[in-house]
Amino acid sequence: MFHGFIKQKYFMFKFQNMYHSSTQRKFWTFQSEEHLLDLRQTANHDFITNHRPRCKNEDTTFFLSEPEERLICRHYEHLLRDLCRNFEPPMPNSVMATGCAYLKRFYLHNSVMDHHPNYIMLTCLYLACKIEEFNVSIVQFCCNIKDNPSRAAEVILTLELLVMQALNFHLTVHNPYRPLEGFLIDLKTRYSSLRNPDQLRQGADEFLHRCIATDACLLFSPSQVSLAALVTSASKLGINIDSYVTDTLLGPENRSGLRDTVNIIKRMKCLVKNIEPLNPEIIKRLEKKLDICRNQELNPDSEVYKKKLQDMLDDEEENLFIKHNKEAEIMRQKEEDLLLNI
Repeated sequence: MFHGFIKQKYFMFKFQNMYHSSTQRKFWTFQSEEHLLDLRQTANHDFITNHRPRCKNEDTTFFLSEPEERLICRHYEHLLRDLCRNFEPPMPNSVMATGCAYLKRFYLHNSVMDHHPNYIMLTCLYLACKIEEFNVSIVQFCCNIKDNPSRAAEVILTLELLVMQALNFHLTVHNPYRPLEGFLIDLKTRYSSLRNPDQLRQGADEFLHRCIATDACLLFSPSQVSLAALVTSASKLGINIDSYVTDTLLGPENRSGLRDTVNIIKRMKCLVKNIEPLNPEIIKRLEKKLDICRNQELNPDSEVYKKKLQDMLDDEEENLFIKHNKEAEIMRQKEEDLLLNI
């Protein structure tokens, strides 16, 4: 029992220490939902400002608004989770959570009108497979995509660097699944009042899955999310684990920490409770609007993009040709000088 207690304390300390010194905490955990809204509004405003000349007669409805962009993002987050659930071979929850985190981070500073979420979503998930060491090749990955898997593979590999740059190469994501396991072990080790802590697992997993559909990963630490999942699961089963949180976990002297923890759990419950269902008809209309107003220069399927790419390749070939001729001329001159010196 004592050995298990020491092992658990070391595990919790190590995980917390890793998160508190992480890029996730420093760069990708925000103080409020208002801060997230400001970033998304800025990305939307910047795109509209840069592309306003395309808008005829000052029609402000030509472009997507920030709430409309958010609806489209939520739709593709849902598609990502759906793809993960049906993926072969079965995909761990950590990969799905990391892929969703990448997608949310990407669209904090980018507009869907610049980068369509369809391929960005797939690229985020493929990148998450690598980072979470879920070893699938690009061919295996794209076998799970129904529409034109070979084209998807080509675009994913093209966009991979773009996505990593947008994430500032901050690719390690601390998910709430590991601390959840830690809490369950801690309950077994230090909280004898609860005979079977594993009965909380199913409800906690359901709560975490719903949390992925919110901005929780951008607002709270993984341990806060997993603790909220445990408390919510216990509450649904009519089990009271308040004394575990107040006495065992926080300690009776940490009253300010208790108030903060209670408020955080309430905020998370509110986020999960207030998830609005997506209306398929509205999403369909917004998708059509996006097809019209999006930046065609960044659309891999557009003629404008293909021409721009071909021009870049032509320029590269011309530069290589010029470089080759210069090198050949230098070599010829060296040979002539050598012959003159004989």
